[in-house]
Amino acid sequence: MREILGRRRKPLFRRGGRSALLGAALHCATEWQWPVLPGVGVRSAGRQSAGGRLGLGERGTRECSCPDPDCVVPGAHPFDPGLLAATTDARMVRWWWTNRPDAPIVLATGGSAPCAVSLPAVAGARALAALDHFGVRLGPVVATPTRWSLLVSPYDLPELGELLHSRDWVPSSLRFHGEGGYVVLPPSQIGAGAVHWERPPAAGPAAPWLPKVATIVDALVTASTSAPDGGSRLAY
Repeated sequence: MREILGRRRKPLFRRGGRSALLGAALHCATEWQWPVLPGVGVRSAGRQSAGGRLGLGERGTRECSCPDPDCVVPGAHPFDPGLLAATTDARMVRWWWTNRPDAPIVLATGGSAPCAVSLPAVAGARALAALDHFGVRLGPVVATPTRWSLLVSPYDLPELGELLHSRDWVPSSLRFHGEGGYVVLPPSQIGAGAVHWERPPAAGPAAPWLPKVATIVDALVTASTSAPDGGSRLAY
């Protein structure tokens, strides 16, 4: 289990509750120059009984705060403001999280900001164990209950297209978060649950080191095709 899930480290931002979100958002924006904005967040919704009232002992559910009743990523996306509002300006960040202290932290990927490669959580745990075995140096890894995101250095769409075209095959479970994309950062709470650092950035003001996307993709392809039974380690 330890090999699969990796070692847990002390959280980068130790202050609890709402102050932790504001502190983390300010640190990302001002110390690391990562453009961030508040995510839409979630709201509590009680399960109603046949009479229309919340039954005794019934537990509430958490729904997305956006207008879409069938949102597939509740709480874990931008809405108002939109993604283009992402900024590194401390005054704007402070204003956002002062007015919405529970809002998830959304990193706008691409440009000069980090990009990411994500995969389902179970496959992500297996992938990290395999990459550690191969001696691949990883950057920060963000984990949600449903997906894990490996942060990589910035790339543009032509670079990604050339990379994928030059490979015979890549795992279909991979998603790429480049320019125009986003990743939710710790210590956010989304509909699926808590967001945390599976591999935290090193403490300090310096922006975290990030591997190249080609290095991570090649390592994930190797990990996926090296399963002892001939199957894929990254299947889900």
